[in-house]
Amino acid sequence: MQSYFRLLILILLAAMSYTNAVRAQSPSVAHPEWSRNAVIYEVNLRQFTEEGTIAAFRSHLPRLKDLGADILWFMPINPIGEKNRKGSLGSYYSVRDYRALNPEFGTLEDFKALVKECHEMGFHVIIDWVANHCAWDNPIVTEHPEWMTRDSSGAMIPPVPDWSDVADLNYDSQELRAWMIDAMQFWVREADIDGFRCDVAGMVPLDFWKDAYSKLNESKHLFMLAEHEAAEYHSAFDASYGWHLFHTMVDVAQRRRPAGELGTYFIQNEADYPRDAFRMYFTSNHDENTWNGTEFERFGSLARAFAVLAMTSPGIPLLYTGQEVGLDRRLKFFDKDSVGWKESEWTLFYSKLFELKHTHPALLNGAEGGDLVVISHSEPERAFCFQRTKDSAKVMVIANLSSTPISLRLTDSRASGAWHDVLSDQSYSLGLDTSLPLEPGEALLLTR
Repeated sequence: MQSYFRLLILILLAAMSYTNAVRAQSPSVAHPEWSRNAVIYEVNLRQFTEEGTIAAFRSHLPRLKDLGADILWFMPINPIGEKNRKGSLGSYYSVRDYRALNPEFGTLEDFKALVKECHEMGFHVIIDWVANHCAWDNPIVTEHPEWMTRDSSGAMIPPVPDWSDVADLNYDSQELRAWMIDAMQFWVREADIDGFRCDVAGMVPLDFWKDAYSKLNESKHLFMLAEHEAAEYHSAFDASYGWHLFHTMVDVAQRRRPAGELGTYFIQNEADYPRDAFRMYFTSNHDENTWNGTEFERFGSLARAFAVLAMTSPGIPLLYTGQEVGLDRRLKFFDKDSVGWKESEWTLFYSKLFELKHTHPALLNGAEGGDLVVISHSEPERAFCFQRTKDSAKVMVIANLSSTPISLRLTDSRASGAWHDVLSDQSYSLGLDTSLPLEPGEALLLTR
C-alpha cells in the first residue's frame, strides 16, 4: 500500500511539473485579433520616395494594399539630433524630441491624417520607439541629467562606443520610466497608432516593458514588437525577432550548415518559446540591408526559396521597403538614397505568398496556426521540407536550398496525396515512390 501511495505521489508530482511547464510556456499577452493573419511591412519613409515625405508616401498605399501588407511599421518618425550627427541627415534612432514629428516628413497633422487613411484602408500602424537612448541635444539630457547613464568619471556615455550620436538612458530612474510611458501614450492618444516596434528592447529592463504594456493597453489593445529574441520578453510583447532562424538560413545558403539544421531550429524554438508567441521571420530588414547586405548578397540565387520558408513558417512575416520589387542594393542609413520603384516579378511572388497567409488556416500566427512538422526525404543535406496542418487544411513547402539540381524522394507518408502548387499553379500527386526534380533554389508551395 505504501508503495502504491509513493507511486501515486510521484505521478501527481510529475503531472504538476508538466502543468507548471505548460503554464510557463503560456504568454501573458493577448494578441489583437487582427494580428492573427497579418504581414508586417517596414516603411523606410526617408528613402521611400524622392521627396521623403508623408504626402508622397500616401500615393503608395493602394499598391501596398494590393501587395497584401497589413501592419505598416514606420521607422522612427521623430526629429533627429544634430549634435554628433552621423552623415548629412543623421540616424532615425537619434531622437531629439519624443513628442514631435520629424519636419523632413511633414507635420504632426500630416501623420494623423496618414494614420486615419491607413485605418480606413484596413491597415494598422505601428511606429518605431527608441527607449534605450536619445540624441545628445534632446532636452531631457540637460533638463534631467539624473536620467543619463554615466561612466566612472561621471561623463555621459553612448550605449556602445560606435553609437556616438546617442546618449544612454538609465532605467534605474523611476521618473524616467513614467516619463517614457507617457511619451508613448502621447502617440496612441494623439495619432491613434496601433502599437510599437521597440528598438533594442533587450537593452531596456523587462519590468519596464511589462509596466508599459499594462498602461498602454488601458486605452487601446496594441501590438508590440520587440527587437529582441529572449523568450521571457513575450510577457510584454506580441512578437520578437527571429534572428536565430535568419542566421541559420544564411549559413545554409552559404553552405556552412546542412539544410536539415533548419528542422533543428524549429524543434528548439517550439521548446523554448510560449506556444502563442509570434516570432517575426524575414530575409531582410533595415539593419541587414544597410550593414550586412541585401538578401541577394546573403542568399544569392536561393533568395526566393528562403523567402517562401520565412513567409510560411510558424511566425509573423516581415517585408522591408523595396523587397517587393527585388531591391538589389544597400540603402544608405544617414543620407538620402531613394529606392527608385520599378516593375518586378517579385511583386506577384510576394502577393501570392501574402494571399495564402491571409486565407489558409494553417498559416495563422501563433497557436491558432498549424505547428511545423519536418517531412523526411532523401536529401537532408541540400533540401528542407515541412508541413503545417490545421484540421483538414495543409500547407507543405519543399525547397532545394543548394546550388545544384537534385532529385528528391519523399520518405514520409504524410506527404502523400494530391497537392496544388500556389506559385506555379501546377498539380502534383505525391507518394513514397515519387521523385521530384528540383532546380537550385526551386521551392514548391503546396496546399490542399
